[in-house]
Amino acid sequence: MSFRWTVDRSQLAKAAVRAAAAQGLSDAAEFLLEESNRTAPIEEATLIRSGDTSLDAARLKAAVAYDTPYAARQHEELEWRHDDGRRAKWLELTFQEQARKAGQIIQTRVRAVL
Repeated sequence: MSFRWTVDRSQLAKAAVRAAAAQGLSDAAEFLLEESNRTAPIEEATLIRSGDTSLDAARLKAAVAYDTPYAARQHEELEWRHDDGRRAKWLELTFQEQARKAGQIIQTRVRAVL
């Protein structure tokens, strides 16, 4: 008596790439959070402490968000004054400035399994 198992290597490869992409997205989101915290307005650091990342691995989506009642308004108010090195639109601008690096983080994870 013998048993045979067939492994669909293409399915294994897809799963490995998907898992690597999810980890890369998570790493990239953490990187963007860290970078955006460097220019987020700061008075008591409540805004920065509210920053967090999330990952929807099933949909391969990641997010960076700040969760204070005033975060959205603080982000959008271009006329408000900020300490040196701090700015409005800190998250949006960080994403624009660091998009290439975030993409490289994801690519590095995926290439490692290919």
